[in-house]
Amino acid sequence: MTQKKTLASLCAGMLTMLAPLAHAQSNTAPTVAAASAQTPDQLINRLSNELLDAVRADKSIQAGDTKRVLAIVDERVVPYVSFQRMTSSAVGRYWRQATPEQQASLETEFKTLLMRTYAGALSQVKDQTVVIKPSRNLPEDEEQIVRTEVRGGSGEPVQLDYRVEKSPSVGWKIYDVNVLGVWLVENYRNSFAQEISKGGIDGLIAKLSERNKSAASRK
Repeated sequence: MTQKKTLASLCAGMLTMLAPLAHAQSNTAPTVAAASAQTPDQLINRLSNELLDAVRADKSIQAGDTKRVLAIVDERVVPYVSFQRMTSSAVGRYWRQATPEQQASLETEFKTLLMRTYAGALSQVKDQTVVIKPSRNLPEDEEQIVRTEVRGGSGEPVQLDYRVEKSPSVGWKIYDVNVLGVWLVENYRNSFAQEISKGGIDGLIAKLSERNKSAASRK
């Protein structure tokens, strides 16, 4: 059970606990260009294996170096994630009620929350592998679900699925992740709605900020 929880934590972070979208660095441009010709399954398979290989080879990440985690994610994953859509979907109907400044604050705090969780999850990577399951999508679908399993050690395989959307810039971008049957955005939408009902959008921002500061103080 412990190993399954570890795998679930890793999966929850994998390719989702990312900084807001930014321009790809020049040394990743060829990879981004090549990705435009890949299918969603091929993209997820490549990103997963590249990230796992990089983590296993980096002792600083395994020791919980948050700055190194950010660097790896910025370099290898950020160009392929629609973090703005993830944040707006998690906030739900309240997103349109938020001012541009509030939206920016929500993205910043949500990113920080996810990244700190991600840093801890990445330190647990050892012999895990990602297996792509048969696709149920049609080639012309502009939004698809990529179904995978994370396997490793003696634990049971962990379901890890991705929702992706067609992007004119890099081919496909991830906008939600399903871990063990629970979609990340939907899970956060429920908790965010509760906070907003109690303290409004500013209350949610304050709650996220408080959690992030508390986490930072334990480092």
